[in-house]
Amino acid sequence: MRGIVVAAQPEAAEAGVEILRQGGNAVDAAIACAFSQGVVDPQMCGIGGFGAMQICMPNRGIHTVLEFFARAPLSATPDMWADKFIGQSRDGFVFLLNDQSNDVGYGSVGTPGNVAGYTEALSRFGSMPLRHVMAPAIEQSRRGVMVRPYVHYYWTIDHGGDGQVNVEDKLRFSETGRQVYLRPDGRLKRPGDILHNLEMTRSLERIAEGGAEVFYRGDMAREIAADMAARGGGITMEDLAAYRVREKAPCWGEYRGLRIASNPPPAGGGSLIELLNILGQFDLGRLEHGSVEHLRILAEAMKWMTIDKDAHMGDPDFVDVPLERLLSPEHAAALAARIRAGEKADVPRAEEPADPPDTTVVCVVDGEGNAVSMTHTLGIPSGVITPGLGFMYNGCMSGFDPRPGRAASIAPGKSRGSAMAPTLLFDGEQPCMVLAAPGGTYIVPALAQAISNVVDFGMSMAEAVAAPRIVALSNTIDVSNRIPYRVTDALGAMGYPVQRSYQSFAFGAPHGLALRDGAWHGGADPQRDGMALRA
Repeated sequence: MRGIVVAAQPEAAEAGVEILRQGGNAVDAAIACAFSQGVVDPQMCGIGGFGAMQICMPNRGIHTVLEFFARAPLSATPDMWADKFIGQSRDGFVFLLNDQSNDVGYGSVGTPGNVAGYTEALSRFGSMPLRHVMAPAIEQSRRGVMVRPYVHYYWTIDHGGDGQVNVEDKLRFSETGRQVYLRPDGRLKRPGDILHNLEMTRSLERIAEGGAEVFYRGDMAREIAADMAARGGGITMEDLAAYRVREKAPCWGEYRGLRIASNPPPAGGGSLIELLNILGQFDLGRLEHGSVEHLRILAEAMKWMTIDKDAHMGDPDFVDVPLERLLSPEHAAALAARIRAGEKADVPRAEEPADPPDTTVVCVVDGEGNAVSMTHTLGIPSGVITPGLGFMYNGCMSGFDPRPGRAASIAPGKSRGSAMAPTLLFDGEQPCMVLAAPGGTYIVPALAQAISNVVDFGMSMAEAVAAPRIVALSNTIDVSNRIPYRVTDALGAMGYPVQRSYQSFAFGAPHGLALRDGAWHGGADPQRDGMALRA
């Protein structure tokens, strides 16, 4: 086997597989896929975004995490928006301001990390030159990109007055956005239409020629900084030149005898391991999947994890994260005892409805057994596109708490907390599962359910990522539309507020690879347009 790729976009999976077929390793393929995703799904991620990845190369003794999150501008202050704060989305992902300045426009943009992360991973762990790995994305951009169903769905989400700006309005924010994403009559392009973005193509070509240097310290950096200065953005040449990828050791846990490695704070791997630790206190495999008791245990475990996340999970360079205590068996056992006793955790939250943030993923295993899991994103789109550059910047500033003195509060150069959790599971010393999910705060619950579906319920990866899911990130249990009404009626009778999604495949979108009977198999959540593809 030369390898296998799973991604949320078929074009991106093909880009990764093309590199594997040319002799590239898992890192080469993952970076090719990542650049492609920024082209074919430009509000999900891109060179204006940020992310994290986990790399395991057993034959080389390499197992590491690269973290390339966006950073608050160095000019940011903890109280800069304190008098504008009006609330928080029900999933906890977005903090709302009365003028929406953290949600759309130049004030919403943090220093991007993806270009630094992609290029550092490739130079240290890949086997191909940057120009070669970027070739599929550049060719896709030159050719034009067909609008797929999920791309259009995301563009047209109506936030219904919940305080967030609709993506369609962000696509109209810049002159480039209006040219690329709208038809000549001003209406939004529809599925099957083609996006032509020659400015994006040229930006990719410039990075292929000049690497991260051109983006963070060269001509592109100067263009970015000049645009920000002219329009009230916080990013300067100093911010760009100071950007560095952070390398960290994975945080570790165990589930039913399998070792789990995921990304440490401010990413979501610690929360994922805590959630699995709580679930590990129950014999879920003896329950009917999707039964009332199964969902009650899932919901309460998610609520307790959320309480700890909100209180403690921030950038460890700025806040003390008591990870050892949160991931201890004693902590999991204590929370499980409260669940067994029927106690309902209280997660107060503003009750606005939530829709999925923009994020995407790629997982790769190559023929040498190297494994990569990556999650990258714009956080939410900012709407901002610097004239001549073509790509949209992240809107990461909406994820900082405008109230000073909290784990997620604003600080200069700080990374916002993130639910990203690129995850590997090991049977002994060898990877046996590689998973990642988009979906903001839904990521951790989605991955935990996918892992449990494989381990506890014996599902294939394709079955596990497609099974009906729930989330409980507030006092409400949100359920997908394939959860039977008899189950939700019973939960309601127990005193749980239940909200039914109109979506059959809701709450995050796990994608994964699993080793079964000596062969790797993949699964892509059906709510996105992706696929697993063998090289």
